Amino acid sequence: MEIEIREIPLTPGALRKFTRFQIDMYEDNPYFVPPLITDDIDTLNPKKNPAFDFCEARCFMAFKGGRPVGRIAGIINHKVNEATGAKDVRFGFIDFTDEIEVSRALLGAVEQWGKERGLTRVVGPLGFTDLDHEGMLVEGFGELGTMATIYNYSYYPEHMHALGYEKDADWVEYLMEVPDGVPDKHLRIAEIVKKKFGLRVVKFTSKKEIKAKYGVALFKLVNEAYEQLYQYSPLSDRQIDHYINVYLGLLDLSLISCIVDRDDKLVGVGISMPSMSRALQKSQGKLFPLGWWHLLKGLKGKNDRVDLLLVAVKPEYQGKGVNALLFTDLIPAFIGHGYRYAESNPELETNAKVQNQWDAFSHRQHRRRRSYAKPIE
Repeated sequence: MEIEIREIPLTPGALRKFTRFQIDMYEDNPYFVPPLITDDIDTLNPKKNPAFDFCEARCFMAFKGGRPVGRIAGIINHKVNEATGAKDVRFGFIDFTDEIEVSRALLGAVEQWGKERGLTRVVGPLGFTDLDHEGMLVEGFGELGTMATIYNYSYYPEHMHALGYEKDADWVEYLMEVPDGVPDKHLRIAEIVKKKFGLRVVKFTSKKEIKAKYGVALFKLVNEAYEQLYQYSPLSDRQIDHYINVYLGLLDLSLISCIVDRDDKLVGVGISMPSMSRALQKSQGKLFPLGWWHLLKGLKGKNDRVDLLLVAVKPEYQGKGVNALLFTDLIPAFIGHGYRYAESNPELETNAKVQNQWDAFSHRQHRRRRSYAKPIE
């Protein structure tokens, strides 16, 4: 039976079916964490996502005998291409049945679109920016996924190799045990850093206050700290406003640590939140009719795991102990909430500075994910 590729309109109704395909495909998988359907729809909707100011996208689905068997998004990030001099088209939101003709047809659709746009390489899985899901899982298929990462079956990377795609970059992830108290090493370094650089921790009791005082500065800091990372796409002012409005209001202020200097300028931030993995599984990615209840329980109820969503330190302070100051503040909060484990976000395997910060904790690398690349012929 031939594979039919159809372009999917970037409208809410069509994108809902595009998103549902993944959720239905992994319905019985105990490790898959579904996205919130409305979030994925908004990410791919040009009317909702400010990244479309400098990106283009196309969505495709594969059908076999009239039945959906795969999906993929093609993304062109003009900002990154202009900054790097590359001519890349990204692929993301990729899922397919274990049939090589399906994965070949899906990736071929993105390759052809990129070729028509004058591009010379396809790379992914990547999103519009680093705040989107990225990296195909290549190790850790028996580990529960997280809200911020991609889960896929083990045959996915096999297909990539068979189709001539090669490794472009790897990320690793770690699971840490939350200690009974702040490690002595962290306490010593934190005191030195405070005295030497005049740094201090700032805590907030009002989400309105943190948004007004440090909302923009926080994401500007992310741009500075992540500027040199693989395929990083600097957040625009419109994106920053969007993320402030959408995400900062959801966070537990006790799980946010802000480090400022003598002039109250933000130099470091650590943002964490209770794991939403089980809650999203129960909600099946839906808010209604009862999904909101599961998500609220995930945010406010009993939980033994916390996700370290983001750690960013101003470049001139990196490697100088600011991370120790962040964790001296966050660890007591983790203990107070009853968390036993902490999940790191994906970290580039070459980023030794970030990985070294876990040495003070009992930890293990439990997942690895990969970005692939291939020249467009």
